[in-house]
Parts: sequence; structure tokens; C-alpha cells
Amino acid sequence: MTDLGEEYTPAFAPFFGFAGCCFAMVLSCAGAAIGTAKSGIGITGISTFKPDIIMKSLIPVVMSGILSVYGLVVAVLIAGNLSPTENYSLFNGFMHMTCGLSVGFACLSSGYAIGIVGDEGVRRFMHQPRLFVGIVLILIFSEVLGLYGMIVALILNTKGSG
Repeated sequence: MTDLGEEYTPAFAPFFGFAGCCFAMVLSCAGAAIGTAKSGIGITGISTFKPDIIMKSLIPVVMSGILSVYGLVVAVLIAGNLSPTENYSLFNGFMHMTCGLSVGFACLSSGYAIGIVGDEGVRRFMHQPRLFVGIVLILIFSEVLGLYGMIVALILNTKGSG
């Protein structure tokens, strides 16, 4: 790697990379927790009336849990690019922080959407079982928001590595 000079590789540049790891994990796990909590409220509400549909109602909880995996993947990739022996530029630091923010906020909003759809969806599914396919489709579209954030983070991460 070429020496970029002290002005482009200050000692505090890795802070932004570590902040990107933090943002990726904390925000995506918060999105997963919000989605699980909100949809879990709906599941516990219907469990006393129709316990036979609980297994089908767990789909929003599983989809919310996947959001934290998106943040974990991005955080591991960012951490793999952090090295104490090489010059770590401000560009890489800000790029890694942007990667973490991208996947983190996308998963946070996705978890919120999954929670709302999951809560109302399982309550409506209790009354009308034919709504199941429509609810799952809306949940998939809500989940894809987090996946888009991870894709953007992966694209940004490859731009900094090259």
C-alpha cells in the first residue's frame, strides 16, 4: 500500500471504522428487537383465542431476527478491513462508518415495519385465515428494506477496498 501521508491517515481515522461496526450492530439489532417485540405482542394476544395458529404467526419474529444477521455480516466485513499495521485513511474510516449507518438504519426501519405488519397481521389472520399469503408478501417487502441497506453497505465496502 502506498504511503498516503500523515494528513490522510491520522491516528483517529480507525475510530470511524469502529463506529461503523458499532452502528451496524446496534441499529440492526435494535430493528430486530423492535420487530420481534411488536409482532410478539400480537402473537401473545391471539394465543389464548387460537393456539393452533401460533406456529404460522411466528414468521414475523423469524424475519425480524434475520435483520441482525445483516448488521453482523457488515460489521464483520468492516472489522476485517481494520488493520493496525497498515495505513488507515480517513476515506476508509468515513466509508466504513457510512456502511454501518446504511445497513443499521435500513434494518431499523425494516424492523419497525415488520413489527407493525406482524402485529396487525397476526390479529387479522386470526379472524380471516385467507389473509395469510398477503401478510407474508407484505412482510417480505418490509424485510427487503434491510437487505437493500446491506447491499448498499457491501457495494460501499468494496469501493474502499479497491
